[in-house]
Amino acid sequence: MSSLTASRVLAPVGTAGKLFAFGLDVGRGLFRRPFQLREFLQQAWFIASVTIIPTALVAIPFGAVIALQVGGLIKQFGAQSFTGSAAVLAVVREAGPIATSLLIAGAGGSAIAADLGARKIREELDAMMVLGIDPIQRLVVPRVLACMLVAVFLNGLVSVVGVAGGYVFNVVLQDGTPGAYISSFTALAQLPDLWQGMVKALVFGLIAAIVASYKGMNAAGGPKGVGDAVNESVVITFMLLFLVNFVMSAIYLQLVPPKTG
Repeated sequence: MSSLTASRVLAPVGTAGKLFAFGLDVGRGLFRRPFQLREFLQQAWFIASVTIIPTALVAIPFGAVIALQVGGLIKQFGAQSFTGSAAVLAVVREAGPIATSLLIAGAGGSAIAADLGARKIREELDAMMVLGIDPIQRLVVPRVLACMLVAVFLNGLVSVVGVAGGYVFNVVLQDGTPGAYISSFTALAQLPDLWQGMVKALVFGLIAAIVASYKGMNAAGGPKGVGDAVNESVVITFMLLFLVNFVMSAIYLQLVPPKTG
């Protein structure tokens, strides 16, 4: 009984180790040739097609909520001129990468896990290995790079749409001044904030793709196993993304001092 309990306790540790080892295998596969350019382009187009519209729609309420909350708080301090800068800072630093990661993990990651899981239960991956083809280099690497590329572009889309939505809601609902909202962009925000958001999106896309690929390639138990792998990949990715987001934000704030108005 004690050994059974110990195995259950250590099971998550073993899974984390296997996931890390899988990530290292993917990293090695990045430098192997030939590079699967066609697969990369197909996956990038597919991931973008299933995420771009939901991301744009999600970005609007993100920007609106941030503008309303930040605008109401700043108004209490009598610093309405900083509303635009605070909204841009929140969208570019946090809301943009988080919204992008949720859509990449929920839409793109689930599709990757389902595709690779179906290939696994049909024994296509085993057949590829018998033929001397590495499934990681042939299938996983293009999907990982596609997720990273699309995540960066989606982050830019969320930032633009979120800031525009915040502008509309601030001017229409809070009687803000359009000129003051736009002119205050650089009061608190700075260029490294934009780079931090892009790096976050890149890392989040990497994590989402690796977790989805790992769960898909280790699916077992028929169609039910594929469904379980998809659900597990989304949940694990969300947990990792929030943890990594906290760590990256903490490191960034230590390296780059905040700009004072």
